[in-house]
Amino acid sequence: MFFAFLIEQLLNGLQFGVMLFLMAAGLTLVFGVMGLINLAHGSLFMLGAFFCSWIAEASGSFWIGLGGGFLAAAAAGALIEFAVIRRLYDRDHLDQVLATFALILIFSEVTRWVFGDQPLYLDIPPLLSGFLPLPGGGGYPVYRLAIIVVGLLTAYGLYLLITRTRLGMRIRAGESDREMIGALGVDIRKLYTAVFALGAALAGLAGGMVGALQSVQVGMGEPVLILAFVVIVIGGIGSVKGALVASILVGLTDTLGRIFLPQAFALVLPVAEATAAGSALASVAIYLLMAAILAWRPKGLFPVNA
Repeated sequence: MFFAFLIEQLLNGLQFGVMLFLMAAGLTLVFGVMGLINLAHGSLFMLGAFFCSWIAEASGSFWIGLGGGFLAAAAAGALIEFAVIRRLYDRDHLDQVLATFALILIFSEVTRWVFGDQPLYLDIPPLLSGFLPLPGGGGYPVYRLAIIVVGLLTAYGLYLLITRTRLGMRIRAGESDREMIGALGVDIRKLYTAVFALGAALAGLAGGMVGALQSVQVGMGEPVLILAFVVIVIGGIGSVKGALVASILVGLTDTLGRIFLPQAFALVLPVAEATAAGSALASVAIYLLMAAILAWRPKGLFPVNA
């Protein structure tokens, strides 16, 4: 039974990791290409979840809702890039932080005004309900496995996009020398809008899929945003490969820490004290991981311009 439990927790960590990757991939592209600190990225995650839940309830189809949340987040990303973000590229990071923090407040209040204060709930589609048997006994939810598959396929799709397409070539060039590609005739504004919309769409996809595992509510994107920033710092700013590896590391560290650290402390402490100490250490484990990796590789695991 312990073997089955261990496999279950490893899959939970992997599922959490690939969800973080969907958030962090867009964030690292935006920061790497545009040099923009976007605190409103978590709001796009929230927006995707709300639109997915609302459209799924109206249409009766989870898949239509998921597609709607994906497109709504992409459209919102393109709109705010055109209306707000475009004016911040030549400003310093403090201005970017203040402006995108203001966007968080605006998104939260508008979402509360449109959808109300009560949480929304999204049902898992029948096709992905049920459990898959695990070696050693027990089962694992099919829907969580689907999130893992979607995340890994998205990672592969981003790899193909960046390495095998003209848009990817421009994105890589924009990371290295944005002034040069502008001088060569590339419309840098359209490129920035496309990258920002892509990052927003990935955040919306993550929000829509996670919405079936937890309640959809205002403010749900901010905790995930903090972890996404940890991921891109560990993986290397601008690196999609680094975001994937770091996401999995963070997901496994957080999940396994919360399960096994209290048990480890229970070997030497009373149960109540072991639970408190283990939970406290588990909550900071990913930050200790980040500090250790940065001490070893200050630019992250896979820096783009190493």
